[in-house]
Amino acid sequence: MRVPILLVSAGLLFLGACSRPNAAGYQGYLEGEFIYVAAPLAGQLEKLAVAKGARVAAGSPLFALERTNELAAQRQAADQLHTAEARLADLKKGSRPSELAALEARLEQARSTAELSQLDLARQENLFKTRVIAASDFDRARLTHEKNSRAISELAAQLATARLGGRTDAIAAAESEVSAAIAAREKTDWAVAQKSQAAPRAALVYDTLYREGEFVAAGNPVVALLPAENIKIRFFVPEADFAAVKAGDTVRVSLSGRLALDARVSYLSPQPEYTPPILYNRENRSKLVFMIEAVFADAAAARDLHPGQPVDVTLAQP
Repeated sequence: MRVPILLVSAGLLFLGACSRPNAAGYQGYLEGEFIYVAAPLAGQLEKLAVAKGARVAAGSPLFALERTNELAAQRQAADQLHTAEARLADLKKGSRPSELAALEARLEQARSTAELSQLDLARQENLFKTRVIAASDFDRARLTHEKNSRAISELAAQLATARLGGRTDAIAAAESEVSAAIAAREKTDWAVAQKSQAAPRAALVYDTLYREGEFVAAGNPVVALLPAENIKIRFFVPEADFAAVKAGDTVRVSLSGRLALDARVSYLSPQPEYTPPILYNRENRSKLVFMIEAVFADAAAARDLHPGQPVDVTLAQP
């Protein structure tokens, strides 16, 4: 009597397994990829410009940290740059106009002196030829004229040098100082700008992680943003159906209380989410599920959706 009962039970189970209907869809949920906005510098949270749950446009201010030290460093760098630029300009200008005028006057005086000594030398030469004066007197007049002529050359060279400005090496050093001062100013400008952060794109303020007055360490996020285009669907497909899904396929996403939305498969997991620790046979293979991610075809349609919402996903009919 027991054997027939067992056979009948086994037959019913086999028939039930063969006639089991396929699921209408695949289960999944919404997932969000958040943007955590932080400042690379530390400081006290001076102003939090947004509230949790608000929506912000791209470029909208999010928060500002205290920046007294950065502003002081910025002013110092600007003054140092001004000093370096003034020093470079001074080196390129050469001597002042009054100094150049003094050199020019001395040069004219030297020319006049040399002209007078030349006339005296000519007279002394005529007297020396007629043996009226001694050779020593003629030599004295000749050497005096040569000295006056060299004075002209010396003053002319000094005037030319004064008009040239600083030496090449000094000017190059001053130019390097200006470049270093510019870099220092840019660094301080960057530091001041980083103390205030704006929204990189339009998004939902998913969470605020600090309150005004609290100290924020460098790199710690203050605001968590969730752009609509960063909301995606994660659903799980049995191993038997996984091969039929390809990246770029269109799927239909159903949510409670909303019309179904279209989405596009963007990622297929290369590994199963559940792997039994035994050989794959027909029974165990049915337990394998693979995670698939999809993004909404219309990002604006996901504006009012939230991570964690359960969804049902069906593959679009070819």
